[in-house]
Amino acid sequence: MKRSVAFVLSIASVATLPAAAQAHHKPGHQGGPQNSLTIDARPNPVVYFRTTAIFGRYRAQNNAGQTIRLQRDRWPFEDNWVDAGTDTTDAQGDYSFTARPPVNTRYRTRRGGTNLFSVAVSVGVRIRVSRGVSDRTPEVGQRVRFRGRACPQHDGALVSIERLNRTTNRWRTVRRTTLRDIPGSSCSRYRRTFPVFRDGTYRVVVISPHGDHRNGISRRIRLDAHS
Repeated sequence: MKRSVAFVLSIASVATLPAAAQAHHKPGHQGGPQNSLTIDARPNPVVYFRTTAIFGRYRAQNNAGQTIRLQRDRWPFEDNWVDAGTDTTDAQGDYSFTARPPVNTRYRTRRGGTNLFSVAVSVGVRIRVSRGVSDRTPEVGQRVRFRGRACPQHDGALVSIERLNRTTNRWRTVRRTTLRDIPGSSCSRYRRTFPVFRDGTYRVVVISPHGDHRNGISRRIRLDAHS
């Protein structure tokens, strides 16, 4: 009977090992959930050259007045973490930063010079796309020129001009082109001319050719065709 009890206890202790190991290695925590760093970023993704807020809380008994360091690792994500700012927690342990990432970037926070880190949050950066047309109220069948810029520069990237299908509420590509160089500029340009036969809502999408940025999406524009 003693041997059977010992065998059962041995199995129970082994069954608890994975859960215990998982809790011990849970990222962003040190000494359990009472001593941890949280992190979030909004908006996410963010349009190129615009800012995002990175914020979180230090959960601990003495969480006020603690130094929090922001660290970043930019694309291509080689774990090259560098300091990007410091903040001091308030009475609730909250901290915040403002960042303007030029490319897709991972962020994490660190409590002072300790080994307590938050998990990493990835902030996507969309290509910034402008759009313009030669005529918003064209005659049916009139050729309309779509033009604009994409920043930062992505010469050769695919540009998709899309029209919204009201029935399915989905976007359909109606024309394609590619980005071209603008001498002396850090942006690229596009231009495409085609006939418009009916009313419609359009947008321009730039497909990112690399992992440094996310696809860019312009604001919508409405064309009212008339006879």
